[in-house]
Amino acid sequence: MATQATVGVTRITEGVHQSVLSTMGFAGGKTPGQTSGITGLVYKSIHKVVQWVGQGVDTVLSRLQPLFDSLEETKPGTPEREAILAALNGVMGDRLVEGNNPFATPMTLLYQDEVLNWQNPPPMPAASNKVLLLIHGLGMNDLQRHAQHQGHPLEQGRTLASALDYTPIYVRYNSGLHTSQNGRALSAQLEQLVTHWPTAIEQLTVVAHSMGGLLIRSACHYAKQEGLRWPGQLKNIVFLGTPHHGVPLERAGNWVNTILSSTPYTRPFTALGQLRSAGITDLRYGHVLDEDWQGCDRFQHRNDHRQHVPLPEGVACYTVAATVAAKRSALANRLIGDGLVPLHSALGQHEDAQRKLLFSEASQWIAYRMNHWELLSSPEVSRQMVQWLTPA
Repeated sequence: MATQATVGVTRITEGVHQSVLSTMGFAGGKTPGQTSGITGLVYKSIHKVVQWVGQGVDTVLSRLQPLFDSLEETKPGTPEREAILAALNGVMGDRLVEGNNPFATPMTLLYQDEVLNWQNPPPMPAASNKVLLLIHGLGMNDLQRHAQHQGHPLEQGRTLASALDYTPIYVRYNSGLHTSQNGRALSAQLEQLVTHWPTAIEQLTVVAHSMGGLLIRSACHYAKQEGLRWPGQLKNIVFLGTPHHGVPLERAGNWVNTILSSTPYTRPFTALGQLRSAGITDLRYGHVLDEDWQGCDRFQHRNDHRQHVPLPEGVACYTVAATVAAKRSALANRLIGDGLVPLHSALGQHEDAQRKLLFSEASQWIAYRMNHWELLSSPEVSRQMVQWLTPA
């Protein structure tokens, strides 16, 4: 990874160098952004040396791989390590997969902090016929649901399990991949869950934070297309701060890239903005399908052209939106929101009536003076979910 970073920074430097030289009439190299002559030779030498170093490091690390594997087996990952890996996957998880990097996080389901391997399933004597699936957001993992509120531990999965007799299952995934890729993978995992669960599942409830809400909507769409069984057990979905219609921060980042590319001096720096993952760029408008991103440059500025995906039929859907403001206003709704997701996006509201997500009034709840991440540690949010999910 250090080798790739060094090569990338060198290319940016050479691109800026050539942009300056071009204004003085000096010709560039064979490809855009490359210098020629002695200058070009220097940059080529840097690239070759870095590649040699990278190949040498790879050789050494491959010989040490058995040692790393034995350490992984004997010592569990710490929450700090898993948090760093989750953030890394969120920023560049698609690149990790393309490079077959072992840091790429696979899509997995976890029961009592153990990965569910259906070839060798763990003993599950306490498994009930009501399953609670919890899905994290961008750059996060399942362990980060363990929070503190006023010095007391709080974890929504355990709270709901205790109040409503659920068996909690947690999703861990590479949030840097396209939402639709993760949606397909999640759908396949849920089909395995329904097939191999120790008892017949009568109720599947999903609590999805942030990007996780886009994943479950995508998974429902593809499961219906493929005629899978698990949606028949899906009864409830609770969305917590889900950017159903995208986030302004990613749209702003897209504009910054567009502005940087407008002059030869700043154009090389667009490579920095293009480090952000496919998962991040999907948050521009809230993509959930392959068609939303296939066949186009995801860094190019373009209007919202995604296909409309309604809430799944026959499923009780609830949404919690947060705002750091003390009350609703036009500014709070569109710009402030919870610090990341605007209120109208979390509530599924849209100026185009065909894009609106039809949450009933009783299925919407707004948390005031609360940010995006506090949705996971708020007793008020947990109480509201228990109220919604308690049978009448």
